[in-house]
Amino acid sequence: MEHSPYTVSDVMTQTVVAIGENARFKEIVETMEQWKVSALPVLAGEGRVIGVVSEADLLPKEEFRESTPDRSEQLRRSDDVRKAGALTAGELMSAPALTVHAGDTLAQAARTMAYKSVKRLPVVDRTGMLQGMVSRSDLLKVFLRPDEDLAAEVREEVVAPLFGTSAQEVAVRVSDGVVTLSGPLHDRSLMAAATRSVRAVEGVVDVTCEVTEPVPARTERAATGPHTAP
Repeated sequence: MEHSPYTVSDVMTQTVVAIGENARFKEIVETMEQWKVSALPVLAGEGRVIGVVSEADLLPKEEFRESTPDRSEQLRRSDDVRKAGALTAGELMSAPALTVHAGDTLAQAARTMAYKSVKRLPVVDRTGMLQGMVSRSDLLKVFLRPDEDLAAEVREEVVAPLFGTSAQEVAVRVSDGVVTLSGPLHDRSLMAAATRSVRAVEGVVDVTCEVTEPVPARTERAATGPHTAP
């Protein structure tokens, strides 16, 4: 059985709270507190994502509440200074919104979050309509896969096609997501390829190899009696 890579649709949250671009500052804070989220997608029309308001977008109002930044700071942090005076989601939001699609792989979503230093992303369709949200914790759900499932996938998708007739000599053990491959192998170079392939299996934490030298085949000698020259 061929396993497809896990995608955002496998782990995303489909029930999502969102706000309109005219939502007021206090309403935004109250919504975040009520739903225990750190960011909210901002929608226009019937559900098209046009931006995201995060806690980071709200903090400048508190930061600059008691003091006015000097000219150099205003130039250096012009966006934060602007947000300190913002009153609505449309003025506060980061736009255009950084989004992912339901069919994106978890690796793609993880790279986007890492490169852009964000904790969650709206999931949209091809027209930009909101479908859900995916967070860092959602991406970690693959590591909850049972060890038995991981072992079965490694045997079927890695060991069997890679080692062929020698596959039965390769033992696969999984404990807490760590895969151990062991057995006598004639071609040790295959183990490096196997290690790379196992690491690509969703939910695998690490891979170790315990390769032993194959036992040489015995050569049977036929017993012969005394030889008499003619």
